[in-house]
Amino acid sequence: MQAVDKIIRERLNSEVVLIRTIGDYIVKAGGKRMRPALLLMMARALGYQGTQHHLLAAVVEFIHTATLLHDDVVDESDMRRGRQTANAVFGNAASVLVGDFLYSRTFQMMVESGSLEIMSVLADATNVIAEGEVLQLLNVHDPDVTEERYMHVVRYKTARLFEAAAQVGALLASCEAPVVELAAEYGRRVGTAFQLIDDVLDYSGDAEALGKNVGDDLREGKATLPLIRVMEVGSPAQRQLIRDAIIAGDGDFDAVAAAIHGTDALEHTRLAAQREAAAAAAAIAGFPGSVFKSAMLDFCAFAVDRAH
Repeated sequence: MQAVDKIIRERLNSEVVLIRTIGDYIVKAGGKRMRPALLLMMARALGYQGTQHHLLAAVVEFIHTATLLHDDVVDESDMRRGRQTANAVFGNAASVLVGDFLYSRTFQMMVESGSLEIMSVLADATNVIAEGEVLQLLNVHDPDVTEERYMHVVRYKTARLFEAAAQVGALLASCEAPVVELAAEYGRRVGTAFQLIDDVLDYSGDAEALGKNVGDDLREGKATLPLIRVMEVGSPAQRQLIRDAIIAGDGDFDAVAAAIHGTDALEHTRLAAQREAAAAAAAIAGFPGSVFKSAMLDFCAFAVDRAH
């Protein structure tokens, strides 16, 4: 990860001062760096001995960071990872354009890999993530979003980059197609679990620990799984409360939280995440034993047990 961070800092360099300034701001914001870590672990678990995984892990982090920069502008967010978002500090226009810079920089870095297969995986993932963003936009302020529609967005918007990171790790190790698919399933499942726990934390987490404003999803009119569950099993009054809050995007957060805690919404969502994490662990069960495989199994547990 130190090698990856070094590449990230080097490749954020630009003659344009504002790009360097915002890039430095983003790097110092930290983050869990889970997607690049997943790529590193998968490559090593499957026997890769080179160093190109550092470059490609940085590519994955750049793709993720670019989506966050654009996300925060679309969502009008002002807090992420415990500090002000880049758009809150530097403005929307600068954030969008630096996000574009990061995407174009990833194209340059992908070419360096020299693998058309890896470039195809990362290019396809980037395109699907963009589709997921648009799908989510279509779901905003829609109280009739089903669990199926919501999970479609999760697979596209969040899980797909985890999936691509795992695939790239397996491709670097020159694995056969069945092994690459198992790696992809691991990434897809653990990424889904991670997002579902994010949904739980939005209504149960501590804002300081979480690094963003608790209740942001509600304020943005997003019907996440806990809200969808209340709409399915809640009382008529609870369902109407949630419906009105999703439509308005400015409902009484305490009343909505009470409705969520008055049903099995959080437990339902947590159980769904646990099923995904268990499926992720099962996907790599046949991989050779190593410290890297053990770390990936620990990652499954972390995805569902974390508090932030």
